[in-house]
Amino acid sequence: MREMSVDGDVLVWLSNCLDKDVEIEQDQVGAITVKTDAKRVTSVLRSLRDDHQLLLGQLLDVVAVDYPQREKRFELIYLLLSMQSNVRVRVRIQVGEDEFVPSAVHVFPAANWYEREIFDMYGVEFTDHPDLRRILTDYGFRGYPLRKDFPLTGHVEVRYDDLEKRVVYEPVTLVQEYRSFDYLSSWESMTPTKLPGDEKASGNGESHG
Repeated sequence: MREMSVDGDVLVWLSNCLDKDVEIEQDQVGAITVKTDAKRVTSVLRSLRDDHQLLLGQLLDVVAVDYPQREKRFELIYLLLSMQSNVRVRVRIQVGEDEFVPSAVHVFPAANWYEREIFDMYGVEFTDHPDLRRILTDYGFRGYPLRKDFPLTGHVEVRYDDLEKRVVYEPVTLVQEYRSFDYLSSWESMTPTKLPGDEKASGNGESHG
């Protein structure tokens, strides 16, 4: 097989393989991105996989990004690779919070766990998935940890109760009291001037024997 030019052959092949309304972009380092909508993502993936010139037969990963300020807050990115020609293509879609995405498992079986992870971490639901359930968090877990609006403390905490002999869920409690830190003192070695009110920086503090 002859060596392909990313600037030439691959872009032409993508244009011939996909519908005219599918957006194809190439950035300054040569990475190629195909943008489509969620409803058509499986047909686009199937076309890229089955095209006799592209041969993008490997799904390397499916990742998600959360943009809460957007109308469609989630962006899903499918990373494809051709083992024959070492061509890589990204397929990107935007998904609303209440929007369903067709599962790509029937096109790429490797999408099974990737989609389960996205469902678990972001709450994006996939239709026709054979086993869509949490994969990293516990069955009773509330919320989706990788959403930008998920609280750092979580909603509940889990512990083993010796009396009940089972795992129990409770509201989050911070057992350690917040401490008062002297934030000025930590910068005394980096500042040539005396810090107002900082006795250590001035050197005039009282010494206690």
